[in-house]
Amino acid sequence: MNRTTRAGFPWMLVVGVVFIGFILRGPIVAVAPITGTISADLSVTAAQAGLLTSLPVLCFALITPFASLFVGRAGANFATTIAIIGVGIGSIVRSAGGVEATFAGTIIMGAFITIGNVVIPVIIRRDVPGARVGIVTGAYTSAMNVSSMITSLATVPLAAVFGWRGALLTWLGFVVLAAVAWLVAVGPRRAFAWGPVKPAFETGAVDTVAIDTRGIPLAAPEPRTWRNLSAVLLSLAFAGQAFSYYGLTAWFPTILEQEIGYTAAAAGTSSSVFQIAAVVGALGVPLLSQRIGIPVAFGIVSALWISFPLGMMLAPDAWLAWGFLGGVAQGGGITVVFMLIVQLALTGTHARRLSAMIQGVGYALGATAPTLIGAVHDATGAWTLPIGVVLISTLVFTGAGLAGALRATGPRTRR
Repeated sequence: MNRTTRAGFPWMLVVGVVFIGFILRGPIVAVAPITGTISADLSVTAAQAGLLTSLPVLCFALITPFASLFVGRAGANFATTIAIIGVGIGSIVRSAGGVEATFAGTIIMGAFITIGNVVIPVIIRRDVPGARVGIVTGAYTSAMNVSSMITSLATVPLAAVFGWRGALLTWLGFVVLAAVAWLVAVGPRRAFAWGPVKPAFETGAVDTVAIDTRGIPLAAPEPRTWRNLSAVLLSLAFAGQAFSYYGLTAWFPTILEQEIGYTAAAAGTSSSVFQIAAVVGALGVPLLSQRIGIPVAFGIVSALWISFPLGMMLAPDAWLAWGFLGGVAQGGGITVVFMLIVQLALTGTHARRLSAMIQGVGYALGATAPTLIGAVHDATGAWTLPIGVVLISTLVFTGAGLAGALRATGPRTRR
């Protein structure tokens, strides 16, 4: 059944994609506010407990190539279904027992979330009309940030009532909602169909095949990924985005505590502005890019990203303004990179490989941010140089991203 409106827009698919976005970040971020509680209960060090947040990011980096192969073999629909089921299994295992179960469940979640990271841009390219790709991508990335905000704010109160295991298991509700929305969007038969399938909706991008003068189809050349300069530049841009995001997510509360003098609880609550403001960027960038173009919108996002670390170095007392601007930037940054992946992709297979390459490189470097920034702080005893490291990563995002955006949105011969 074709689940579209009279205008041909796949609304149910968009709802499914949004609910899937809820399970790709929130369940991971939920651990951060209760790391101390988990550490004390499991008798592990703070560094070991911190792995519960960093292990999924390492999975994003290490498993992305295998996730790409799986999506190629299984097809986007089946891979999406398996990703949802796997995140649910990981959530249950993580809350099922002691240290071993907690870490095993975290790794399971990270592995299947990686599949979701790779496949969603493929689904968007396949089934969403070109003019609406930016809006749908923004809704998807907004869902990731909204779920992060919800879990950051609600996990501590839930843990006080149900314990930390019960609090983390609560977010299995997101998985149930994602599963229901996805099954309604594509139907059970298509959701479990193995192998590539035709688009569920007639409005998506269609791969074209060149023909010769006699009308005979010609074999299309294999689109390049690693040898494509645009893809390499976007990989570096996403690395700058991921490094800045994970570095500030890990240390912004501590910076507020040590530099501004907030209590740990107040710092944790105050730093949530960084997650909340991301919704503005995720939804605003697609609308802005329609009016002024993706490269100019990318430049605005870059300026906002740079303002966060630079402002914290020069005027830390204005942290609320810098945190809000940085939040808008991180929500808009991931959105605009995903928009460029879809823009650059020539075929569905190309979209999958670009998604895997760009995210694999980005998350591999982004996973080092909390440790590297912490090490610089330990070496200097202050926060100026560590924040300077974040400033460098935002400059990498700016330089590589602007160059990549100009190439990706330019003539095909330049890509």
